[in-house]
Amino acid sequence: MTEAMKTPSVLFVCSKNGGKSQLAAGLMNQLADGTVTVYSAGTKPGRSLNPQSVDALAELGIDITGEHPKPVTDEVLDAVDVVIVLGTEAKLGHREGTRLEVWETDEPSVRGIEGMERMRLVRDDIRARVHKLYAELTGG
Repeated sequence: MTEAMKTPSVLFVCSKNGGKSQLAAGLMNQLADGTVTVYSAGTKPGRSLNPQSVDALAELGIDITGEHPKPVTDEVLDAVDVVIVLGTEAKLGHREGTRLEVWETDEPSVRGIEGMERMRLVRDDIRARVHKLYAELTGG
């Protein structure tokens, strides 16, 4: 397989892998429809998904109920082209040959916005970034 034909791959990382990285992975999976290999993981995986993240994606017709928090592994880091760290809590070192970006995502709670309203704003911020990344990865 030539490099030009290789399916691009991305790993979305946050600390617990219960919210933002799951949102990003769900959004990218829906958008890419198999044209991008998508992983998500956490630097300190939690026990479960954030129910508001699940609901925020369900509003867009994205079902992630089968997902669960996973740790970042060397295997996945070695397999991906791009690593996106969502927020400033998770810390990952740079790996040779892998593009690393940190997305300082909108945090509505600092403006007193909580609950589902907060989660929708976070989702929509991540969604805009995912669309831009998708275009970069696929040339589309």
